[in-house]
Amino acid sequence: MMPRIGDQAPDFEAVTTKGKIKFSDYAKDKWVVMFSHPADFTPVCTTEMSGFAIRKDEFTALNTELIGLSIDSIHSHLAWVNNVREKTGVYLDFPIIADLDMKVAKLYGMLQPNESETAAVRAVFFIDPSKKIRLIMYYPLNVGRNMDEILRVLEALQFSDEHKVAIPLNWKKGDKVIVPPPKTLDEMEARLADTTCERTDFYLCKKTI
Repeated sequence: MMPRIGDQAPDFEAVTTKGKIKFSDYAKDKWVVMFSHPADFTPVCTTEMSGFAIRKDEFTALNTELIGLSIDSIHSHLAWVNNVREKTGVYLDFPIIADLDMKVAKLYGMLQPNESETAAVRAVFFIDPSKKIRLIMYYPLNVGRNMDEILRVLEALQFSDEHKVAIPLNWKKGDKVIVPPPKTLDEMEARLADTTCERTDFYLCKKTI
C-alpha cells in the first residue's frame, strides 16, 4: 500500500551519491524532503534537480535535508552530476538514491503503472523529524515542479507546528494565520469577545504572528 499523510515513512537502506544510508538513522532531528525523478540525463529532471541544488541553502535554513531518487545506477548518477556541473556550473550536492531494483520507489508509491512502469513519477515527500510523512506531492513525467511552492509548504508545515495555527490559502511567511476554531460554547463566547484578531465570524479568525 502506498504511504499516506500521517504514516511513518517506510525505512530502507540504499546506496546514494553520498554513500550508503539507512533512512531511519538519517538526518536525526531534521526534516527531510525526498523527491523522485524519472531518469538521469533528461531535460526536465535536470532543471528540477538543479533547482533543488541552487536553493539548497534555503532548505538548510529550514533544518531540512534533501534526498533525490531515480531508477538509475550509481555510475549513471555520478556521471550526470558531473555533466550538470560541467555544463551549467550547478553541483547536485545532496544524496541521490540509486534505485535500480526499484525497491524504494515501490515502497513509496513512486511507480505508478498508468504513467510508467519503469520510471518514477515526480513525487515529493515532506517528512518531519519524527519520520512522519506530513505532505505528499505528485507530478506527471512531463510537468516540472514549483520550487517556490515546495519551500512555501515546508515553511507552512513548520510554522503551523510551532505556533499551533492553521495556514490559509496562498500563505507566505509574514501573512496572517488562522486561529483554530472554538470547540465549546465557552470558547465561542471568548472568541466573540476577542478584539485581538481579525474576525470574519467566530469560526474564522486570523491573526499576525
